[in-house]
Amino acid sequence: MPGELNALWGRIIADELAAAGVETAILCPGSRSTPLTVAFAEHPDVEAVSHLDERSAAFFALGYAKRTGRPAPLVCTSGTALANVHPAVVEADTARVPMVLLTADRPPELADSGANQTIDQGRFYGDSVRDYRTLPEPEAADRKLRSLRTALARAVGTAVGVPPGPVHLNVPLRKPLEPTADSRAPDGVPTGSLPEGFERPDRPATAGREGPFVAVTQGRAGLSASERGRVAEAIERAEGGLIVCGPANGAAPDREALTALARASGFPVAADPLSGHRFGSHTGDVTICGGYDGYVSAIGSVPDVVIRFGASPTSKPLRRYLRDSAARQFVVDPAGGWREATFTATDLLVADPTQVASEVAAAVDREPGAYAAELAAIEAEYWSFVAGSEPPEGAVLADAVASAPDPATVFVSNSMPVRDLDRFGRPREAALTVLGNRGASGIDGITSTALGAGHGTEEPLVLVTGDLAYYHDMNGLLAVARADVDATVVCLNNDGGGIFHLLPIEAHDTFEGWFRTPHGLDFEHSADLYELRFARTDDRDRFRELYADSVGTGGTRVIEYRTDSRRNHDERRELERRVTDRLGP
Repeated sequence: MPGELNALWGRIIADELAAAGVETAILCPGSRSTPLTVAFAEHPDVEAVSHLDERSAAFFALGYAKRTGRPAPLVCTSGTALANVHPAVVEADTARVPMVLLTADRPPELADSGANQTIDQGRFYGDSVRDYRTLPEPEAADRKLRSLRTALARAVGTAVGVPPGPVHLNVPLRKPLEPTADSRAPDGVPTGSLPEGFERPDRPATAGREGPFVAVTQGRAGLSASERGRVAEAIERAEGGLIVCGPANGAAPDREALTALARASGFPVAADPLSGHRFGSHTGDVTICGGYDGYVSAIGSVPDVVIRFGASPTSKPLRRYLRDSAARQFVVDPAGGWREATFTATDLLVADPTQVASEVAAAVDREPGAYAAELAAIEAEYWSFVAGSEPPEGAVLADAVASAPDPATVFVSNSMPVRDLDRFGRPREAALTVLGNRGASGIDGITSTALGAGHGTEEPLVLVTGDLAYYHDMNGLLAVARADVDATVVCLNNDGGGIFHLLPIEAHDTFEGWFRTPHGLDFEHSADLYELRFARTDDRDRFRELYADSVGTGGTRVIEYRTDSRRNHDERRELERRVTDRLGP
């Protein structure tokens, strides 16, 4: 074991994070972070994944945590490396995803000195992190070592706490950084050595404890008996009610509890594709509505009680329907956050979603009623009516979830793909874990987040992304080989920003060159660069063949599906009109 302080610091950081439950770390190359990189790379209980691009690496860590619920610490060097990590930190914050950032830094005396690659890294991410801490500088002192271990254990506890999110640990390290037996400063004076016999098994500061140095136990906020009674009474008195599950984002009940609540209340469930509840075996037991984005404006009646879990739904028509319903709306959020931008909800329940669903289910016993019957009938008729009539891009999303293996992890990009999945992704009993970056809803880092999610599971991985999102994160494809991830990557290429067709700017002269912005890129070259299989089609039947072959075999294939954004927009609008005529009151 090397005797230098930096090597000891790196080992303790890796040991303590592993003891706190960390299984994977994402390492970006750099000099200042050398002690951390070496420690994780050599740690027997932590899988180290190397990623060359800090932005892609951070999104990879984000995706891994989305899929597993565990943070994968990201290690990077000082300077602009931190700025490249920032977009993923923003998404982790807003989407409530656990993340631990270990940013190497220059020693304090170099601050504001003009020293190379030196910036102010203190509180670099501002309010986007749950906690920030500069770790103590390496020193052979028991109290410092105990402080270091305590900070690391607490960091993981905070990252997975309520609400989950990113934690930033800044790690000042002075040269020499490499783990050599006789480290010397540039002037030749020995530095960084440990006192003889300092590392001993009976010294908790250097050897640690059995398990994490500090065990962090997360409590669960529940409702009092009177509060449960208030919610139960509202449900019992309701003529019609609805359960709305938005993107999970750290605030979703588990499937068993949600099913119990739906059965006991008789309320149907409007399940966002990212809620964790649109797909699964429970869809055969209770009414799970998935087509509401296409038909909710045609529903003749409204609920008078709504129970809401998760973040704000992806569907704008559903959000407007809830806004205009005048219903009593209970928003359940364990962190007491307000994620309802129409500001029409009436009650905020600051409690654990699973606990609320289970306890309220035990307190009510209500028949479904006319509203539930109407919604179930419209849901069934909608899917019968639109099957085979989806616009081109919607058809790809419909086929992607309908033909995904059981089980599988499906990651969907922002802009049009997630909206088309919301409208055309029919509920299915298969065990599909559907993920997306709906915290800040950016199109950067999509590929890397998906590959990170794939690295966190043995299930087949499917990514459906748009051409601009694919372009934004082509660097992320390096993780296919470096992290050994197999994926089916579906790139919907309409040569630009098709989503802008939904905005009034479409009628303006600047639309084509400054908003839709066609790029004319041939993505086959990107597949060649990363040695991936590639196929291109604009035919739905051919896409189904390519897709089935890809998800059924190993390796990674990019399937480019060419569409015309104008045609896709027009067909989407025409189908909306036909659905309204068919299903409207």
